[in-house]
Amino acid sequence: MMKIKSIEDLKRIKEEAQKNVALREGKAKYKVTVHMGTCGIAAGARQIMSAVLDEISRRNLKDVVVTQAGCIGLCDREPLISVENGSQKVLYGNLTPEKARQVVVSHLVNGQIVGEWVIHTE
Repeated sequence: MMKIKSIEDLKRIKEEAQKNVALREGKAKYKVTVHMGTCGIAAGARQIMSAVLDEISRRNLKDVVVTQAGCIGLCDREPLISVENGSQKVLYGNLTPEKARQVVVSHLVNGQIVGEWVIHTE
């Protein structure tokens, strides 16, 4: 546990917390959904969520909302994330934290779908 020694420490903690909340709320260019049903969690969805949030934060992306959802019936393809941009929705599967970070960089930063991990597109 971190010790708070000054008002600046409190301000920094507040800013970090607000940034993390902002990632989960509001309108944005991209919406990332981490599927966290029981099967997803067992397959590593918590680590995927952490990697996605960390990579978005590290790159200071402001136009991304991150949410979570339950199982969508593709338990054998977990962990899964969906990336939505307007009417386009891409479902990625069989992810690792490293692959999830690459999806953030390729898809969210550069606008390039990572075809090899795509399960479905709408």
